[in-house]
Amino acid sequence: MAFNAVKEKYRSKVGEVVLGATKEQGGTRAYTITVGGEAALPFLHFEGDIPNRPVVALEIWDVEPTDWNDCFKPFYADVWNDPAAWAKKCVEEFGADLIVLRFKGADPDIKDASPEDCAKVVKDVLAAVGCPLVVIGCGKPEKDNLVLPLVAETAAGENLLLGVAEQDNYKSLTAACMVHKHNIIAQSPIDINICKQLNILITDMNLPANRIVIDPTIAALGYGVEYGYSIMERARNGALQGDNMLGMPMIGNVGFEVWRTKEANASAADFPAWGEQETRGILWEATTAMALLQAGIDVVVMRHPKAATLIKQNIEELMVKTSFDE
Repeated sequence: MAFNAVKEKYRSKVGEVVLGATKEQGGTRAYTITVGGEAALPFLHFEGDIPNRPVVALEIWDVEPTDWNDCFKPFYADVWNDPAAWAKKCVEEFGADLIVLRFKGADPDIKDASPEDCAKVVKDVLAAVGCPLVVIGCGKPEKDNLVLPLVAETAAGENLLLGVAEQDNYKSLTAACMVHKHNIIAQSPIDINICKQLNILITDMNLPANRIVIDPTIAALGYGVEYGYSIMERARNGALQGDNMLGMPMIGNVGFEVWRTKEANASAADFPAWGEQETRGILWEATTAMALLQAGIDVVVMRHPKAATLIKQNIEELMVKTSFDE
């Protein structure tokens, strides 16, 4: 007896955002990356087109991350003091699709790097790798409002993804993205209404919706991942039902969230029943990312190279159409 799948019919699809710009497009990137465009829920190929696979980014800092677990030293210790070399290693050795550069050193409580220093780091990283680049500030709005506009000006034409814009602090970054033609990360605190309202505010400043990537804020496994999942799921369903202010691709800082949990960092000596620390941390990061892929995340920002490899393999498997999908 033949089996006929019951298929949902959707009114719309997720918008696409292009990251990076090649020489022909006014930039220097070796290639661009398009995220979004899904016309169905994640990986349900039989219900609609999923033209662009989710992509895996690796996170780098502009300063040595003194609070990272020692298990990262064999991978990054030789390049921690050189962001350009760090980025190159992530792309060439660890297979990152793109790089997320976090300006932790710009934090007034850490190094208080100047906007000019940050702009130079961006230039160095762009010269070292050919992939598109995501740039995130230090998280202190007063400083980020000085750093990110200069970064946007310095990298004009490169079509960066800059962040983050929040409901109470979005105008300066939005204006910089408009003038210098970059994309923006719209971050909301696990709240679907704020997520939508922020996108409305940004588009009201005339930055097109196809230059916005949503960061709905995610959580690690065991620390509220199911709540973050539900917000992402609601945003994705809203997009497919025709809500244009929820119809943007999504990004999540998985590595950042996972590697501040006790379960990822505690030693086997302290918790013998938990198993070896590095393996546990890698699996904690990969499991969190795998869950969020099912919620519709388009850009997964990872930290451990082995966890990133696991996620890239998972994505490749999920993007393979079966006879059922046909």
